[in-house]
Amino acid sequence: MTRIAIDIVSDVMCPWCYIGKKRFERALETLDPDIEVDVTWRPFQLDPTLPPEGKDRDTYLAEKFGGIERARQLYGNIEQAGQGVGIPFRFDSIAVSPNTLDAHRLIRWAQTAGDGVQDRVVERLFELYFLEGANIGDHAVLIEVARKCGMDTAIVETLLASDSDREAVTREIVLAQQMGVTGVPCFILQNKYAIMGAQDPKTIADAIRQLAAEAEPAAG
Repeated sequence: MTRIAIDIVSDVMCPWCYIGKKRFERALETLDPDIEVDVTWRPFQLDPTLPPEGKDRDTYLAEKFGGIERARQLYGNIEQAGQGVGIPFRFDSIAVSPNTLDAHRLIRWAQTAGDGVQDRVVERLFELYFLEGANIGDHAVLIEVARKCGMDTAIVETLLASDSDREAVTREIVLAQQMGVTGVPCFILQNKYAIMGAQDPKTIADAIRQLAAEAEPAAG
């Protein structure tokens, strides 16, 4: 058995990160059973300047893209890419562009909450934002995500109300930028190689296979 550690630098308000997650999952399905992948989700913020309560979606898009029509054009291309991996994006249902710092704190805590919990939290946040139009910066929404994914909601509620891990998450984002991550998603394999962007499944799978061939099989 060969184990490959993969850090995925991502933001849960980034549609290409959601597409990248689905393509990554398809890549994993094609790997030999003797290759095991350990995934850790790492934080990134497309726009850390958004206020804690978020910003009206139309206002945000108009400011970012120079007009709603231009934004709709760009998001039309993303919708097509989403269809290719089974994501029925519903951009029109999004009312608020959120500040995702608290969502990233939740993802960080999920890492130690049990096998598969972090991935379930990330998936649920993507679903809520892109398919249901929820404000994933809202603490009530985040607490419900924690509950649904098997985390201790009392602990999460207490932590969210505090400043716990705010600095740690911010430091991780700065570290990613210092490592050269300028856009997301970014897949970092074994702390050696980086795959930038929502690459096709074959590209991701080939990179994992190459690393597995180079690595010594884990003991046992």
